Amino acid sequence: MEVGLRVLDAGGSAADAAVAAMLASCVAESVLTGIAGGGFATYYEAATRTTTCLDFFCSVPGLGATRAGAPMVPIAVAFGGVPQRYEIGASSVGVPGVPAGCGALHQRWGRLPWQRVVAPAASLARSGTLLPQPHAGTLASLQQAMLPGFGAQVYAPGGRLLQGGDLLYHPGLDTALGILADEGPAAFYTGRVGRQIVSAINAGGGILTSTDLSEYRVLVLPVASAELGGLTVSARPDLNDFIVTLGALPDLADLPRPARAVALADALRSYGSQRLGDTTNISVVDADGNACVVTLTLGIGSGVWLDGLGIHLNSMLGEGELIRPGTAPGDRMASCMCPTVVTAPDGPLLLAIGSAGATRIRTALLHALINTVIDGTGTHEAIHRPRFHVVSDLVHAEPGYPEDELDALQEAGYKIQRWDRLDHYFGGVSAVGVAGAAGDPRRGGIGRLLA
Repeated sequence: MEVGLRVLDAGGSAADAAVAAMLASCVAESVLTGIAGGGFATYYEAATRTTTCLDFFCSVPGLGATRAGAPMVPIAVAFGGVPQRYEIGASSVGVPGVPAGCGALHQRWGRLPWQRVVAPAASLARSGTLLPQPHAGTLASLQQAMLPGFGAQVYAPGGRLLQGGDLLYHPGLDTALGILADEGPAAFYTGRVGRQIVSAINAGGGILTSTDLSEYRVLVLPVASAELGGLTVSARPDLNDFIVTLGALPDLADLPRPARAVALADALRSYGSQRLGDTTNISVVDADGNACVVTLTLGIGSGVWLDGLGIHLNSMLGEGELIRPGTAPGDRMASCMCPTVVTAPDGPLLLAIGSAGATRIRTALLHALINTVIDGTGTHEAIHRPRFHVVSDLVHAEPGYPEDELDALQEAGYKIQRWDRLDHYFGGVSAVGVAGAAGDPRRGGIGRLLA
């Protein structure tokens, strides 16, 4: 976040700041994301009052492949006692999109030179960063994916798993970012980094090909909208139906809070699915009122690293539900990521918001938006307030969630599972707008405004 602020202060656009922060997150938040992952961006252009959604998510590999991939390696991951099955290894790696996404954002809406935007992340990679305590908790849960091969040197140097406050350092990642700065995103698709990606995956039995990389393109997606409290909420249509769920809510303004909680739980139960995942989100608004919201992910990491470059490859094919029936090599995988903007009826931007958290992205966004739009809270309070998440008839509730609302949910037939802490499981929202800027304490997030 500090990197993005410095870029804004230097005259950069929201896109410049978002790209700089994205790349910095690939250094400092590598437990959650990485440069070999994928994501989505929603950009609001103040001058034209238009919203554009870009897809730079991972695509399915195998274009021109002449053999089947080796079996993936199953692992079990649990957050807060909620178990999930994942698969890692070379065959779990999808075609990465983050370098291309950074390039597309900068090309369309950037102001500063490309090297100036990449430089802060390269500097962070040379020095390393301190691991936030929430990320240390996530790392402990993801050891089976993070520690194979070179990952042990990064996340457990000397055989000791990193703890909160320890130095997180990826040897070689500064070299990779230097290549990105000097040669542009093409280096990761048709250049030397791309060749190394193909070599590493083939050595592990995967089928990602040079054609997969050379054919990869950033896509422009349709924008979907729904109304909340008289405001327009806009985002891409996602796997977990965030906009559809929002549109299914009744008018909440006149409902008592217990009845509102039941309406929200019913809407959440009617759509979507349940899946863990690791993502990070960045929300930026510049002085001209342009907004860029980016959500990106590495999956949980494949355990496959690029020698000498400190790059951990994604594991997106290891999350089976992201591959829809009929998906072929070269096609995009599905995702719950949903960077969002909120505008007034006459067009001006009011809020740029997004969340990490796989299928809890929708839940986290809805809670935060209801808090701001319906209750009129500031952004900080909206994100810090306790949330609940619905899985079938079970409501997972954070400590401090109002008891009268939980009682109403029980009376409506829901079972309540009370958590003893604010947790990574409940997503990670970041937002900036007229009500301030804030990041989610559940994932060590922060919000900053330029003075």
